[in-house]
Amino acid sequence: MDWKHKIFQHLNEQVDEKIATLQKTILSAQEARNNETKSSAGDKFETGRAMMQREIENNKVQLGAALNSKGELNQINIEKRNTTIDKGSLVITNQGKYFISIGIGKVVLEEETFFCISMISPIGKMLRGKSEGDEVEFRGKKIVVVELV
Repeated sequence: MDWKHKIFQHLNEQVDEKIATLQKTILSAQEARNNETKSSAGDKFETGRAMMQREIENNKVQLGAALNSKGELNQINIEKRNTTIDKGSLVITNQGKYFISIGIGKVVLEEETFFCISMISPIGKMLRGKSEGDEVEFRGKKIVVVELV
C-alpha cells in the first residue's frame, strides 16, 4: 500500500477544500456587508457592519494559514526516499505512524491512523535527521524509528 501518496493526496484535498470554503465564506460576508442598507437605527447598522467586517478579517486570517499549508505541501517531493527524517517522510515508529508535512494532526485512512505533523512541532524537531533504528525520548516515552518510507 502506498500510504505516502494516499496521505499526501488526502492532505491536499483537505487543504483545497478549506481554501475554497473560506473563499466562499469571505465573498458571501463581503456581499452581505455591502448590501446591508442603512436602517433608521444607525448604531445598529454600524454594529452589524463591524461584526461582518470582523468575521471577514477572521476568515482572511484562516485563509492565509490554509494558503501557507498549501505552499508547504507544494514544497514536498513525495517521490524522494529519505534516508533521514525530513519533510515528506513517512515515519513508522513503535509509538505510531507520522507523516512529516503540515500540522493537521490525526488522519485515519482505510482504518490506519497517521499523525500529520510539521517539522517545527515538538516531536518533528526531535525526529528530524533521525534514521531507522534511532531512538528519541518524547514526554517520557521511548520512540524507536522502525521504518522510514
